[in-house]
Amino acid sequence: MEREGGKPAAVVAVVTEPRFTQRYREYLEKEKLLDRQHRVEKMPDGTVALPVLGEALPEQHLRELRNRVAPGSTCRLTQLLHPVPSKKAQGRSPAQRLCLEVSRWVEGRGMPWSAELEADLPRSWQRHGNLLLLSEDCFKAKRWKSLEPELWETVASALGAQRLAKRGRVSQNGTRTPAVTLLLGDDGWVEHVDNGIRYTFDITQCMFSFGNITEKLRVASLPCVGQVLVDLYAGIGYFTLPFLVHAGAAFVHACEWNSHAVVALRNNLEINGVVDRCQIHFGDNRKLKLSNIADRVNLGLIPSSEEGWPIACQVLRKDAGGILHIHQNVESFPAKNLQPSGSGEIEKEHWPYPQQTVTSQRESGATRNSKTKVESAATKPEWHRWAESAETRIATLLQQMHGNPWKTKILHIQPVKSYAPHVDHIVLDLECRPCPLVG
Repeated sequence: MEREGGKPAAVVAVVTEPRFTQRYREYLEKEKLLDRQHRVEKMPDGTVALPVLGEALPEQHLRELRNRVAPGSTCRLTQLLHPVPSKKAQGRSPAQRLCLEVSRWVEGRGMPWSAELEADLPRSWQRHGNLLLLSEDCFKAKRWKSLEPELWETVASALGAQRLAKRGRVSQNGTRTPAVTLLLGDDGWVEHVDNGIRYTFDITQCMFSFGNITEKLRVASLPCVGQVLVDLYAGIGYFTLPFLVHAGAAFVHACEWNSHAVVALRNNLEINGVVDRCQIHFGDNRKLKLSNIADRVNLGLIPSSEEGWPIACQVLRKDAGGILHIHQNVESFPAKNLQPSGSGEIEKEHWPYPQQTVTSQRESGATRNSKTKVESAATKPEWHRWAESAETRIATLLQQMHGNPWKTKILHIQPVKSYAPHVDHIVLDLECRPCPLVG
């Protein structure tokens, strides 16, 4: 992710001899491939590296440089691990560069630049490889419309990107399809690497949350060797892949009803080498035919996964039970007397809570006690109240479904991120075990 002031760690460059540098520069400028934000660098062997936009230079451009632009020239790609900003870029933030280049371009087309247009430029964005995702609160003024599509080429060039997209609101259609419009480029497919796991997806069709990284790391550390899991809301594999790649799960049943996410999930299972240990169940998970199979169930849907609780109880092993990982957005109250002593304010939107855990020994069912251990000063009473309510509901569902009492225990409450000043995304780890039959 990139916000104002961020920049990629390395830059791709094309290398040639000094005498061909000007020809290469002119061609790259003409094709809008030259990275103007970084300096041309001299390499140790005497060749020259010209920074280019994106993660690679397409083969057709390399052929054109070798065969037509500068016949006989050395033409190869390299990575500049410590790129030097150009003189123009030095001292300016990405947002300032954007304002400067867009304003010059607009005025060059005979249109007056105004404070209204400047205020309508983006101040932050997400970087997905060579694609930049702009927020929904920019480029709203009607005057921009007459400047498309060339406007987007100018914006992308100013920010060192080749593709551009703009975010809208996530549609509440059950599949949580992002309302993302591709402004520049042929497709919205991007790749991210988290904790050694590769995730590919179409950004115009699938969600990707940077704020869930702490939970993905936690899932990767769970002791799942030899276990069978059911991931009821698999998406592109946010949690399915950490369970398989790092936690050592023997097998995962991944449920998903967004067809675009299923395409990405299949691809991600393949490129991470775990396709043989996962079965995808496409469609509404409430109609899932599986039962009596899971050691763990992941319910990674917010604001609530409650509609999936009955099926989660259905798929747990009847003989041994298992653990449910239940995601929920919990609303808390602003009154100071509800904040535990010493706790600070909630982090800003979408930022995770590092190193905060809540572990409880409270049990429900055949055996129960009220002894609770709290490991974080930032825990909230509302989290515990919701967890206890969920525990009671799950215990009732299990007894109704299986005809015998079950013992439930709150093992852990994990805060993930905050969506608003008083809305927290948390995960409840709930252990569920059938009570031994007497007599």
